[in-house]
Amino acid sequence: MKKSSLTFQIMIMTVLGIVFGALFGQSLGFLDVIGQIFLRLIQMSIVVLIMGQIIEAVGNLNPKGLGKIGLKTFSLFIISSVIAAMIGLIAGVIFNPGSGVDTSLLESSSENIEAVSSGTIPELILNFFPANIFSSMAENSIVQVIVFSLIFGLALSFVRTEQRDHMILGWIKQFNMVILKMIGLIMKTAPIGIFAIIASTISQMGLSVILPMGKYLVVYGLATLLYLVIWFIITSLYLKVSIVKLTRNMFQMSLMALTTTSSAITLPTALNDSKEKLGISDRIAKLVLPLGMSLNSNGSAMHMAITIITIAQIYGVTYGMGDYVYIVILATMASLANAVVPGAGLVSLSIVIPNMGLPIESIALFAGVDWFVGMLRTILNVDSDTTTALLVAKSENELDYTIFNR
Repeated sequence: MKKSSLTFQIMIMTVLGIVFGALFGQSLGFLDVIGQIFLRLIQMSIVVLIMGQIIEAVGNLNPKGLGKIGLKTFSLFIISSVIAAMIGLIAGVIFNPGSGVDTSLLESSSENIEAVSSGTIPELILNFFPANIFSSMAENSIVQVIVFSLIFGLALSFVRTEQRDHMILGWIKQFNMVILKMIGLIMKTAPIGIFAIIASTISQMGLSVILPMGKYLVVYGLATLLYLVIWFIITSLYLKVSIVKLTRNMFQMSLMALTTTSSAITLPTALNDSKEKLGISDRIAKLVLPLGMSLNSNGSAMHMAITIITIAQIYGVTYGMGDYVYIVILATMASLANAVVPGAGLVSLSIVIPNMGLPIESIALFAGVDWFVGMLRTILNVDSDTTTALLVAKSENELDYTIFNR
């Protein structure tokens, strides 16, 4: 209820921001400061949020016990997230949802915007690895922070299994609770912050800046449907089952994900249906699905990729092939830190948008449609987690076809 209430408040304040911006024009320029304060409050905790979430998720694993099942699960998580990000990026490039804005209105706002070039492929790969983690944190190099966090979390998981009285993981969990609480408190001010940003943006750029939002939702919806069709076909072919039966058996959890917009709320239903309708063994279901909720977020990867492209189109920023590769990798890796917090969509966008040289203020344009985006993002997350569990169960001969086909 709290999450729904916050979302409703943001939607209302978005509409009011548009109305006030259109009615009062340049006289609302003073609201820009309020909006900037809200964005800075979000940004100040992003790096530690990412580090803490990934270190806790990986550090909780038992590396010796996971073995090949863990390797299969992580491989499928990465592959599915890359595919989701690629489909989102390609859909954005082809359908151009960011078109329709009068670029002359953006000249004053885009003077300091520079397209970020990823350089050559060797440079791109080298830039994944930090030389100094503190410099990476200070410079907001998110991919480098994620790589460090993955390695640190893996090392922590080994140390934790070797020393039973090891306390660092407990400290990290407590620290994460504080960070999540802090973000929760900041997000309570989101309606005011979003109103200020929208009103000041509309007052400067005019109403045409909101036109791409309808097209953005349609394109995102089509990309989500395309991904689900492709991934369900791959799953049904590997399992050698009917795609219609697969879809029917997953319908209840998909509907739950769509209506609640929460992977956490849907998890109990997904766990039950995985065992009772899909025939996944209890061992695989309890390992893959909770792990997927923490580390696998295909919906978030697609969301970030398509939104980056849309914002770049709005501001007239063009990218090359190397930049597209970087966007896919950035969206995939940033989705690993997709924390379950109110307004997670806005938080995840604040991670990647500045990394592509785009103005962070632009994420406010998407606040009003975040509830609809959340529906698409969640169904993608839940269904991909469950199909991953199916693929792993089949590979381990722990899939009961009698249950699946009844």
